[in-house]
Amino acid sequence: MAGSRRGRRRGRHDNQPVKLVAVAAILIGLVLVSLRLLPGSPLESTAASRWGDSSSAARSDSAADRHDRPTPAPSPTPSLTPLPFADRDLDLDIRGWYAWSVLDRRTGKIIGSDNMGETSTTASLIKSWIVADYLRRAAEAGQTPSDAKLADATKIIRDSDNTRAEQFYNGVGRSASIKRLISTCKLTDSSVAADGGWSRTNLSPRDAARLGNCIADGRAAGPTWTKWLINEMKLVRGSGDFGIRKAFPAAEQKKIAIKNGWIDRTREQEMHINCLAIGSTWTMGVMVRYPINLGYDYGMKNCQKITEALLQPAT
Repeated sequence: MAGSRRGRRRGRHDNQPVKLVAVAAILIGLVLVSLRLLPGSPLESTAASRWGDSSSAARSDSAADRHDRPTPAPSPTPSLTPLPFADRDLDLDIRGWYAWSVLDRRTGKIIGSDNMGETSTTASLIKSWIVADYLRRAAEAGQTPSDAKLADATKIIRDSDNTRAEQFYNGVGRSASIKRLISTCKLTDSSVAADGGWSRTNLSPRDAARLGNCIADGRAAGPTWTKWLINEMKLVRGSGDFGIRKAFPAAEQKKIAIKNGWIDRTREQEMHINCLAIGSTWTMGVMVRYPINLGYDYGMKNCQKITEALLQPAT
């Protein structure tokens, strides 16, 4: 039994050198791997070095490429189609006083004669505001005008009916309505008539163009009735159909809304002829004043003549 135990103890001691050799081999392997990875070591791996250099260069090149890459040019702002009018001085053979103004509805820019801020009495041109004021106020009060009232409004715009215009003017507060016009449409030159009547409202061609823009953008008649009013103004007929839009080709005339005014002022012994027009991108006011003996046609034709002189050549 004792011999057997000694034999087993010798077997365990005989295995120890093998284990020591294995451990030594592992340690030597770890040392060699460490030396290959240590920068500056004779055993440093050139492949690892090249890989690191390549990655760094790639990142550097990428950054350089981004730096050198040209910045994309911003997209150009689309240019606006020119208005059909030229901003030019006029020297026309017209007796009396005349002035004109054009407003670009897209930008708000106004061009006109040097005297475009001078005023004259509006006559029936102001009816476009009176009807607009009535319609907007009715909508604001939650009311819908009756068919009879709308028929009256049509008569005022299309046929320039004075009696119905006076009734509407009374209904909107007379001179209070003109004060609303000045504030709502941001007019700078115009004023209420001394006698409070609609016909003698003082308006400049510049403010006439502003009134047209005020109607076109919905401030005057409000969102409910603007389209209706502009359509009625496109349908002006009879003696009131003259002036600005007559300077355009027939097909274009149908697209232009207008409201004109014409009256003989016996007190001043003058004719006052006024033209308002609303195009797709513009509004225009033209006003003329001259000796009463020259009659209506003289001013109506000169309103058109002034417009024709300002139109750009057809392209």
